[in-house]
Amino acid sequence: MHLDPVRLKKDFPILDQQVRGRPLVYLDSAATSQKPLSVIQAIERFYTHDNANVHRAVHALAERATAAFEGARERLAHFIGAPEASSVIWTRGTTEAINLVAYAWARRVLKPGDEILLTEMEHHSNLVPWQMAAQDTGARLRFVPLRDDFTLDRARYHELLGERTKLVAMTWVSNVLGTINPVKEMIREAHTAGARVLLDAAQAVPHLPVNVRELDCDFLAFSGHKMLGPTGIGVLYGRAEILEGMAPFHGGGEMILEVSQERSTYKASPHRFEAGTPPIAQAVGLAAAVDYLERLGMNEVFNHEYELATYARKVLEGLGGVSVQAPSEIRGGATSFMVEGMHPHDLATILDREGIAIRAGHHCAQPLMRRLGVPATARASFHVYNSKEDVDALAAGIETARRILGVARQPA
Repeated sequence: MHLDPVRLKKDFPILDQQVRGRPLVYLDSAATSQKPLSVIQAIERFYTHDNANVHRAVHALAERATAAFEGARERLAHFIGAPEASSVIWTRGTTEAINLVAYAWARRVLKPGDEILLTEMEHHSNLVPWQMAAQDTGARLRFVPLRDDFTLDRARYHELLGERTKLVAMTWVSNVLGTINPVKEMIREAHTAGARVLLDAAQAVPHLPVNVRELDCDFLAFSGHKMLGPTGIGVLYGRAEILEGMAPFHGGGEMILEVSQERSTYKASPHRFEAGTPPIAQAVGLAAAVDYLERLGMNEVFNHEYELATYARKVLEGLGGVSVQAPSEIRGGATSFMVEGMHPHDLATILDREGIAIRAGHHCAQPLMRRLGVPATARASFHVYNSKEDVDALAAGIETARRILGVARQPA
């Protein structure tokens, strides 16, 4: 089954508007996706019918809110193939989920001389927390290099894995390159070396089928707002036996069993890691987003975006003087590119005048930009509501920018 983006676009109210007098073409879903009406209505229903704080209270609204909140946890666990809902921890997003592991697990496990293995294509959210953890513990960061074809150097990965490697923390799908890393094989190799594995799945869970049991990862982090859900919520999946051995990340209400003036005892996962009032309405909205995605089918979502990314590469390179920073093999929908003679920020500004929303900059991946030898790239990123016509509009916008900036068209 092929998705019909023209039909699906009608499910997203925000897309039915003009920007600066032009129809909106939204190509920035890697930063945040738009929300279907069903998600917006689910949040509205919660606030107009069920709003209350969860757990402990016995009144009707609290019981309904708790059922919706914990039902959303069950829904997310099923969506990612988690064996039990208690392994799904609500966070504010991918960033907080990774920081939770860095503080509650890594700082208690790592010792001087231990190694954390990352890659050259990591988002800052999967780099800075490990820099901080390494500084606090005496551990060392190592990096799997990027090859010139925008894929990881697997031979070097094998060489870097060793008895000192305690954690491999890597992105599944690059937010810049769209590269889909062979994480299942890399996880198996890491486990053979005795290392734990954390996957930054912020650009994977929204776009392709995920099953953590099949992956056999130890931790997996992702954000709701990139998968048609609300902002302010994300998920950390953790292997149950690891979570039970971890200390709390935050202290406060809800995560305790017993509190005295001298000491406290803590609940089991997931509540041990969810101090304070949780993102209740956001969880309800995220469950609705999962319902929407599952109705479409994640294989169909991936195939649609892959076809768009493939088409975008063909169209952009056909303009001449445009270099696409992406592997030639199967990849995700994020498409970074450079237009010769034009700074990405200038391009993005002119495209905005045409109603076209892209992102320009280092995409929170400055080390990767240095590896690519550029200060920034332009990036178009797709989701289910995008079509080939959107790509054509982008191409026309680039030609408009060339005329405005006086940049000559290059031969294709």
